Amino acid sequence: MKPTLNVRTVILSDVHLGTPHSKADEVTHFLKHVRCERLLLNGDIIDGWRLRRDGRWTKSHTRFIRRVLTLVQKKDTDVVYLRGNHDDFLARLLPMQFDRLCLTEDYVLESASGRYLVLHGDVFDGVVKNMVFLAHLGDIGYALLLRLNRTYNWFRRLRGKEYFSLSAAIKARVKQAVSFVGKFEEQVAALAKERGCTGVICGHIHTAAYKQINGVHYLNSGDWVESLTAIVEHHDGRFELITFKDFTQQFPMAKDEPTDDSADETLAFPGAVQAAIMATAR
Repeated sequence: MKPTLNVRTVILSDVHLGTPHSKADEVTHFLKHVRCERLLLNGDIIDGWRLRRDGRWTKSHTRFIRRVLTLVQKKDTDVVYLRGNHDDFLARLLPMQFDRLCLTEDYVLESASGRYLVLHGDVFDGVVKNMVFLAHLGDIGYALLLRLNRTYNWFRRLRGKEYFSLSAAIKARVKQAVSFVGKFEEQVAALAKERGCTGVICGHIHTAAYKQINGVHYLNSGDWVESLTAIVEHHDGRFELITFKDFTQQFPMAKDEPTDDSADETLAFPGAVQAAIMATAR
Protein backbone atom coordinates (compact mmCIF):
# COMPACT_ATOMS: atom_id res chain seq x y z
CA MET A 1 0.00 0.00 0.00
CA LYS A 2 1.39 3.43 -1.02
CA PRO A 3 2.22 5.87 1.80
CA THR A 4 -0.32 8.70 1.70
CA LEU A 5 -1.06 12.13 3.07
CA ASN A 6 -4.53 12.07 4.65
CA VAL A 7 -6.36 15.40 4.56
CA ARG A 8 -9.93 16.63 4.37
CA THR A 9 -9.68 18.76 1.21
CA VAL A 10 -7.23 19.29 -1.66
CA ILE A 11 -7.37 22.39 -3.88
CA LEU A 12 -5.56 22.42 -7.25
CA SER A 13 -5.71 24.92 -10.08
CA ASP A 14 -4.08 25.82 -13.39
CA VAL A 15 -2.89 22.40 -14.53
CA HIS A 16 -3.35 23.48 -18.17
CA LEU A 17 -3.78 20.03 -19.69
CA GLY A 18 -3.36 20.27 -23.46
CA THR A 19 -0.18 22.34 -23.30
CA PRO A 20 3.42 21.07 -23.46
CA HIS A 21 4.20 22.96 -20.23
CA SER A 22 1.67 21.15 -18.03
CA LYS A 23 3.33 19.12 -15.27
CA ALA A 24 0.64 16.45 -15.53
CA ASP A 25 2.85 13.59 -14.33
CA GLU A 26 3.89 15.51 -11.25
CA VAL A 27 0.34 16.44 -10.26
CA THR A 28 -0.80 12.85 -10.89
CA HIS A 29 1.98 11.61 -8.59
CA PHE A 30 0.75 14.09 -5.98
CA LEU A 31 -2.83 12.78 -6.22
CA LYS A 32 -1.65 9.18 -6.02
CA HIS A 33 -0.19 9.88 -2.59
CA VAL A 34 -3.09 11.90 -1.17
CA ARG A 35 -6.35 10.71 0.36
CA CYS A 36 -9.04 13.34 0.76
CA GLU A 37 -12.77 13.65 1.26
CA ARG A 38 -13.00 16.46 -1.29
CA LEU A 39 -10.94 17.53 -4.32
CA LEU A 40 -11.51 21.07 -5.63
CA LEU A 41 -10.23 21.62 -9.17
CA ASN A 42 -10.17 25.40 -9.18
CA GLY A 43 -10.14 26.29 -12.87
CA ASP A 44 -7.87 26.07 -15.92
CA ILE A 45 -7.43 22.33 -15.46
CA ILE A 46 -7.98 21.79 -19.20
CA ASP A 47 -6.58 24.52 -21.45
CA GLY A 48 -9.28 24.93 -24.08
CA TRP A 49 -7.62 28.06 -25.46
CA ARG A 50 -4.45 26.16 -26.36
CA LEU A 51 -6.33 23.10 -27.64
CA ARG A 52 -8.23 25.35 -30.05
CA ARG A 53 -4.91 26.67 -31.39
CA ASP A 54 -2.13 24.10 -31.42
CA GLY A 55 -2.35 22.18 -28.16
CA ARG A 56 -1.39 18.54 -27.64
CA TRP A 57 -3.31 15.99 -25.60
CA THR A 58 -0.87 13.36 -24.33
CA LYS A 59 -0.92 10.15 -22.33
CA SER A 60 0.21 12.01 -19.22
CA HIS A 61 -2.86 14.27 -19.49
CA THR A 62 -5.12 11.24 -19.79
CA ARG A 63 -3.45 9.69 -16.73
CA PHE A 64 -4.37 12.76 -14.69
CA ILE A 65 -8.03 12.58 -15.76
CA ARG A 66 -8.11 8.85 -14.96
CA ARG A 67 -6.64 9.53 -11.52
CA VAL A 68 -9.36 12.05 -10.76
CA LEU A 69 -12.04 9.60 -11.91
CA THR A 70 -10.46 6.87 -9.76
CA LEU A 71 -10.77 9.13 -6.73
CA VAL A 72 -14.45 9.57 -7.52
CA GLN A 73 -15.18 5.90 -8.23
CA LYS A 74 -13.02 4.04 -5.71
CA LYS A 75 -11.85 6.46 -3.04
CA ASP A 76 -15.21 8.03 -2.09
CA THR A 77 -13.94 11.50 -2.94
CA ASP A 78 -16.25 14.37 -3.90
CA VAL A 79 -14.78 16.29 -6.85
CA VAL A 80 -15.79 19.88 -7.56
CA TYR A 81 -14.60 21.35 -10.87
CA LEU A 82 -14.81 25.15 -10.95
CA ARG A 83 -14.67 26.88 -14.33
CA GLY A 84 -11.65 29.02 -15.17
CA ASN A 85 -11.05 31.23 -18.19
CA HIS A 86 -8.96 28.71 -20.17
CA ASP A 87 -11.68 26.08 -19.69
CA ASP A 88 -14.51 28.51 -20.45
CA PHE A 89 -16.05 25.88 -22.74
CA LEU A 90 -17.59 24.49 -19.53
CA ALA A 91 -19.71 27.63 -19.05
CA ARG A 92 -22.54 26.25 -21.18
CA LEU A 93 -22.68 23.13 -18.99
CA LEU A 94 -22.92 24.83 -15.59
CA PRO A 95 -24.12 23.98 -13.07
CA MET A 96 -24.04 20.20 -13.44
CA GLN A 97 -23.85 17.24 -11.07
CA PHE A 98 -22.75 13.66 -11.85
CA ASP A 99 -22.96 11.59 -8.69
CA ARG A 100 -19.82 12.74 -6.79
CA LEU A 101 -18.60 15.05 -9.59
CA CYS A 102 -19.90 18.63 -9.63
CA LEU A 103 -19.25 21.40 -12.18
CA THR A 104 -19.86 24.94 -10.93
CA GLU A 105 -18.76 28.60 -11.02
CA ASP A 106 -17.81 28.99 -7.36
CA TYR A 107 -18.06 27.08 -4.12
CA VAL A 108 -18.19 27.75 -0.37
CA LEU A 109 -15.99 25.41 1.65
CA GLU A 110 -17.29 24.94 5.19
CA SER A 111 -14.21 24.44 7.34
CA ALA A 112 -13.49 24.26 11.06
CA SER A 113 -11.59 27.50 10.44
CA GLY A 114 -14.65 29.18 8.92
CA ARG A 115 -16.32 29.61 5.54
CA TYR A 116 -13.97 29.89 2.55
CA LEU A 117 -15.08 31.19 -0.84
CA VAL A 118 -13.45 29.16 -3.63
CA LEU A 119 -13.34 30.56 -7.17
CA HIS A 120 -10.83 30.70 -10.01
CA GLY A 121 -10.54 34.48 -9.93
CA ASP A 122 -10.55 35.43 -13.63
CA VAL A 123 -13.63 37.65 -13.06
CA PHE A 124 -11.23 40.15 -11.44
CA ASP A 125 -8.93 40.24 -14.46
CA GLY A 126 -10.12 43.17 -16.58
CA VAL A 127 -8.23 41.98 -19.67
CA VAL A 128 -9.76 38.50 -19.51
CA LYS A 129 -13.23 39.85 -18.78
CA ASN A 130 -13.42 42.79 -21.18
CA MET A 131 -10.66 42.35 -23.79
CA VAL A 132 -10.61 38.67 -24.71
CA PHE A 133 -8.43 39.24 -27.79
CA LEU A 134 -5.68 40.79 -25.66
CA ALA A 135 -6.02 37.96 -23.15
CA HIS A 136 -5.41 35.40 -25.91
CA LEU A 137 -2.49 37.48 -27.21
CA GLY A 138 -1.01 37.53 -23.71
CA ASP A 139 -1.47 33.78 -23.47
CA ILE A 140 0.53 33.31 -26.67
CA GLY A 141 3.29 35.50 -25.22
CA TYR A 142 3.28 33.51 -21.98
CA ALA A 143 3.56 30.26 -23.95
CA LEU A 144 6.59 31.63 -25.83
CA LEU A 145 8.16 32.70 -22.53
CA LEU A 146 7.65 29.20 -21.12
CA ARG A 147 9.27 27.69 -24.21
CA LEU A 148 12.27 29.97 -23.72
CA ASN A 149 12.23 29.06 -20.03
CA ARG A 150 12.48 25.34 -20.84
CA THR A 151 15.54 25.91 -23.04
CA TYR A 152 17.15 28.19 -20.46
CA ASN A 153 16.65 25.65 -17.68
CA TRP A 154 18.00 22.82 -19.85
CA PHE A 155 21.31 24.70 -19.94
CA ARG A 156 21.07 25.36 -16.19
CA ARG A 157 20.64 21.62 -15.51
CA LEU A 158 23.77 20.90 -17.60
CA ARG A 159 25.63 23.24 -15.26
CA GLY A 160 24.15 21.60 -12.17
CA LYS A 161 21.93 24.56 -11.26
CA GLU A 162 18.33 24.50 -9.96
CA TYR A 163 15.23 25.47 -11.93
CA PHE A 164 14.72 29.21 -12.39
CA SER A 165 11.39 30.72 -13.46
CA LEU A 166 11.77 33.62 -15.88
CA SER A 167 8.07 34.48 -15.68
CA ALA A 168 8.14 34.56 -11.86
CA ALA A 169 11.18 36.85 -11.99
CA ILE A 170 9.37 39.18 -14.39
CA LYS A 171 6.25 39.25 -12.20
CA ALA A 172 8.38 40.06 -9.16
CA ARG A 173 10.34 42.88 -10.81
CA VAL A 174 8.02 44.55 -13.31
CA LYS A 175 6.06 47.29 -11.55
CA GLN A 176 2.86 46.77 -13.56
CA ALA A 177 2.86 43.03 -12.85
CA VAL A 178 3.40 43.57 -9.10
CA SER A 179 0.59 46.15 -9.08
CA PHE A 180 -1.79 43.80 -10.93
CA VAL A 181 -1.18 40.92 -8.52
CA GLY A 182 -1.69 43.16 -5.49
CA LYS A 183 -4.91 44.65 -6.85
CA PHE A 184 -6.20 41.20 -7.82
CA GLU A 185 -5.60 39.84 -4.32
CA GLU A 186 -7.33 42.79 -2.66
CA GLN A 187 -10.41 42.50 -4.89
CA VAL A 188 -10.76 38.76 -4.30
CA ALA A 189 -10.41 39.26 -0.54
CA ALA A 190 -13.02 42.04 -0.61
CA LEU A 191 -15.51 39.76 -2.36
CA ALA A 192 -15.01 37.08 0.30
CA LYS A 193 -15.68 39.64 3.03
CA GLU A 194 -18.84 40.83 1.24
CA ARG A 195 -20.10 37.24 1.20
CA GLY A 196 -19.43 36.81 4.90
CA CYS A 197 -16.52 34.42 4.45
CA THR A 198 -13.46 34.03 6.65
CA GLY A 199 -11.20 33.39 3.69
CA VAL A 200 -10.90 32.95 -0.05
CA ILE A 201 -9.09 30.37 -2.19
CA CYS A 202 -8.35 31.15 -5.84
CA GLY A 203 -5.90 30.49 -8.68
CA HIS A 204 -5.60 32.19 -12.09
CA ILE A 205 -2.49 34.38 -11.55
CA HIS A 206 -0.04 31.44 -11.09
CA THR A 207 1.23 32.99 -7.86
CA ALA A 208 0.85 30.74 -4.82
CA ALA A 209 0.06 32.60 -1.59
CA TYR A 210 -0.96 32.13 2.04
CA LYS A 211 -1.57 35.42 3.90
CA GLN A 212 -4.00 37.82 5.54
CA ILE A 213 -5.47 40.70 3.51
CA ASN A 214 -7.65 43.19 5.38
CA GLY A 215 -8.80 40.55 7.84
CA VAL A 216 -9.45 37.90 5.16
CA HIS A 217 -7.39 34.71 4.89
CA TYR A 218 -6.20 34.80 1.26
CA LEU A 219 -4.98 31.56 -0.32
CA ASN A 220 -3.86 30.99 -3.89
CA SER A 221 -3.15 27.43 -5.04
CA GLY A 222 -0.59 28.54 -7.65
CA ASP A 223 -0.23 26.30 -10.70
CA TRP A 224 1.13 23.04 -12.15
CA VAL A 225 3.09 24.71 -14.94
CA GLU A 226 5.92 26.28 -12.95
CA SER A 227 5.34 26.62 -9.20
CA LEU A 228 3.80 23.12 -8.70
CA THR A 229 1.79 23.96 -5.59
CA ALA A 230 -1.47 22.96 -3.92
CA ILE A 231 -3.57 23.93 -0.92
CA VAL A 232 -4.73 21.27 1.55
CA GLU A 233 -7.19 21.51 4.42
CA HIS A 234 -6.32 19.23 7.32
CA HIS A 235 -9.01 17.50 9.37
CA ASP A 236 -8.64 20.08 12.16
CA GLY A 237 -9.49 22.91 9.74
CA ARG A 238 -5.91 24.06 9.32
CA PHE A 239 -4.87 25.04 5.78
CA GLU A 240 -1.42 24.44 4.32
CA LEU A 241 0.33 25.49 1.11
CA ILE A 242 2.30 22.52 -0.23
CA THR A 243 5.06 22.65 -2.83
CA PHE A 244 5.80 19.60 -4.95
CA LYS A 245 9.49 19.90 -4.12
CA ASP A 246 8.76 19.53 -0.38
CA PHE A 247 6.10 16.86 -1.04
CA THR A 248 8.58 14.60 -2.84
CA GLN A 249 10.88 14.70 0.18
CA GLN A 250 8.26 12.56 1.95
CA PHE A 251 6.73 10.89 -1.11
CA PRO A 252 9.55 10.51 -3.68
CA MET A 253 8.80 10.28 -7.37
CA ALA A 254 10.38 7.09 -8.75
CA LYS A 255 13.08 7.55 -11.38
CA ASP A 256 11.17 5.35 -13.83
CA GLU A 257 7.90 7.21 -13.19
CA PRO A 258 6.80 9.28 -16.23
CA THR A 259 8.00 12.89 -16.14
CA ASP A 260 7.46 16.01 -18.19
CA ASP A 261 10.67 15.39 -20.12
CA SER A 262 9.66 11.89 -21.30
CA ALA A 263 8.49 11.37 -24.86
CA ASP A 264 4.71 11.44 -24.84
CA GLU A 265 2.49 10.23 -27.64
CA THR A 266 -0.08 12.79 -28.77
CA LEU A 267 -3.61 11.43 -28.42
CA ALA A 268 -6.93 12.42 -29.91
CA PHE A 269 -8.82 14.62 -27.46
CA PRO A 270 -12.18 13.16 -26.27
CA GLY A 271 -14.76 13.95 -28.95
CA ALA A 272 -17.61 15.31 -26.82
CA VAL A 273 -15.41 17.73 -24.90
CA GLN A 274 -13.54 18.69 -28.08
CA ALA A 275 -16.87 19.66 -29.66
CA ALA A 276 -17.66 21.86 -26.64
CA ILE A 277 -14.24 23.52 -26.87
CA MET A 278 -14.54 24.19 -30.61
CA ALA A 279 -18.10 25.52 -30.21
CA THR A 280 -16.78 28.36 -28.04
CA ALA A 281 -14.62 29.55 -30.93
CA ARG A 282 -17.65 30.11 -33.13
